[in-house]
Amino acid sequence: MQRKKNKYPRGLCVLVENNSIEKALRIFKQKVKDSDLMLEIRQKSHYEKPSAKRRHRKNMAKLRERYRKMRED
Repeated sequence: MQRKKNKYPRGLCVLVENNSIEKALRIFKQKVKDSDLMLEIRQKSHYEKPSAKRRHRKNMAKLRERYRKMRED
C-alpha cells in the first residue's frame, strides 16, 4: 500500500510558481511573521523561571490596558 503524497507538506511552506523566487520568499516571510514563529523561537532560546514568565505576562497586560485606554481617549 502506497502513501498518498500531500500536495502541501506540513509546516510553513510556499509553492514557487513560474520560477518567481522573490514572490515566494515574500509570501514565506509573511507567513513566518503571522505565525509568530520567530517570537516563539526567541522566547525558547533560554530558560525563564515561572515567576519571571508571570511577571512578564502581568506587565504586558498592564501595557495593553494602557494602550487601550489611550485609544479610547
